[in-house]
Amino acid sequence: MPPRDRDPAGVPDPGLRAAYLRSRELSARHGRTYSLATRLLTPDRRPAVHALYGFARWADDIVDALDGAPDDERARALDRLGDDLARTLAHDDGPGAREAHPVARALADTARRHTIAHDLFTDFLASMRSDLTVTSYATYDDLRGYMHGSAAVIGLQMLPVLGTVTPREEAAPHAAELGVAFQLTNFLRDVGEDLDRGRVYVPGDLLAAHGVDRALLRHCRDTGRTDGRVTAALREFASLTRAAYRRAAPGIAMLSPVSRPCIRTAFGLYGGILDAVAADGYAVLHRRSVVPRRRRALVAADGLVRVAAARLTDRRRSPGAPVEAATADRSYQEVA
Repeated sequence: MPPRDRDPAGVPDPGLRAAYLRSRELSARHGRTYSLATRLLTPDRRPAVHALYGFARWADDIVDALDGAPDDERARALDRLGDDLARTLAHDDGPGAREAHPVARALADTARRHTIAHDLFTDFLASMRSDLTVTSYATYDDLRGYMHGSAAVIGLQMLPVLGTVTPREEAAPHAAELGVAFQLTNFLRDVGEDLDRGRVYVPGDLLAAHGVDRALLRHCRDTGRTDGRVTAALREFASLTRAAYRRAAPGIAMLSPVSRPCIRTAFGLYGGILDAVAADGYAVLHRRSVVPRRRRALVAADGLVRVAAARLTDRRRSPGAPVEAATADRSYQEVA
């Protein structure tokens, strides 16, 4: 782990530092693309992003990793996490809050430091709870309702950390849309895995328009066969996803210059997943498509160039500020 991340910037309390590091471990374990892009942020911003993503991953793990456990057991686990977060948000970092789960402690500290609205976390946990009982969505509008809490709010949580050069409310719709675009990408890539969990995130009316239902998806998954109707439906779902990226794209220029390389890199890497799915013939029921290592390396290298230029410009504007070098550390080498 790079030295800066062993000692989260601006976090003097040992217990709280440990909470941030736990969040960082979850982020690195579950999201290679997200973790890579985060390395392009200035060190003072990274702990907050780790806290936001680590909390989201832990809640998602409760829903998915406990598959097979009764729904009420998973619901109680989510309730405990929500209670931990509420306690830490309400009582700063007092004795009661110190007993909370580390990801809740780190998230509450980040929310205080960056003045992140608490209702964004409430909406997120509500969507996580719905995953325990809702297994499909009739329309794209229905899916968008779910994604407000599961994805759009993540983009909105990130804005105060990343900083903006425009009024935050102007950048907010684009940030929310980028969260949606990333999640739609994951839904497309993970169609087969989600089906095994009993969930179908591709809207029912879109599937039906191509003559597809859950039974046909299950048949293709079980037999390893492809079907032109399924391919056509997934291609249309990919088009919806690309439209979300187009709506999100103008928001990158609204971010603080030193934060843009991180988001631009994530934008390129997640977009690359769509290209990989298309190159695989939309065979997501049978295997997970991955971005070629060469493309990941090229996107990462471009990000490094951009972050070096942004930090140099920032240094010239603020002569007394310390300079943070942009270096290709081991995190890049592992994924390139």
